[in-house]
Amino acid sequence: MTTEPAATPESDVTDVTTETIPTDAGDARITWHHAGRPRLVLAASHGAGGGIEARDLVALAAVLPAHGVTVALVEQPWRVAGKKVAPAPKTLDTGWRGVWPALTQPGLPVISGGRSAGARVACRTAVELDAHAVLALSFPLHPPGRPEKSRADELLGAGVPTLVVQGGNDPFGKPAEFPAGDHELVEVPRADHGFAVPKRADLTHEEALRVVTDAVVRWTAGLA
Repeated sequence: MTTEPAATPESDVTDVTTETIPTDAGDARITWHHAGRPRLVLAASHGAGGGIEARDLVALAAVLPAHGVTVALVEQPWRVAGKKVAPAPKTLDTGWRGVWPALTQPGLPVISGGRSAGARVACRTAVELDAHAVLALSFPLHPPGRPEKSRADELLGAGVPTLVVQGGNDPFGKPAEFPAGDHELVEVPRADHGFAVPKRADLTHEEALRVVTDAVVRWTAGLA
């Protein structure tokens, strides 16, 4: 395992570190955005088509530390290795299991989270890893245009307090398509799978991201 300061402008976040974690799926990487007085860790991974530069992950890393939540953005081994296509779900779960001991090292409750494919991983492994809660950003309820290929069982089986934040126009599952369950669901009006909104929407991209961050700040404040 190697640890080094992250290349982040001083004007953005002053206490950011990265570490490389060997897993059975290859080396993963954690970028830590440290809270001054942390009470929780939010571990969040990316989707199958992008990395931790996703707008929602960046926004959460910028906002949550001021609210006592250290944010650990996790790059799966396939991204660290420079590959463009994500492996099978089983391999993604293996990578997530491999970084979990490092995520629990601070000795704080860990929220298992991610966007899209990363949200599925968090749901599938939450009970096994004793996650404190799950944050599912843009949960891919089904492939676009294939509602019969539902992944609702993964979400409903998370087994811990779960917050879903979903775009109102997400082709992978609109909020109204989600089944009833113990999870809480927050809609980002008119947003797509990446929380982008049309130019003529009633809210800007920045306002859409604020819906995301405000929801997560409120939800994490209520976690015991």
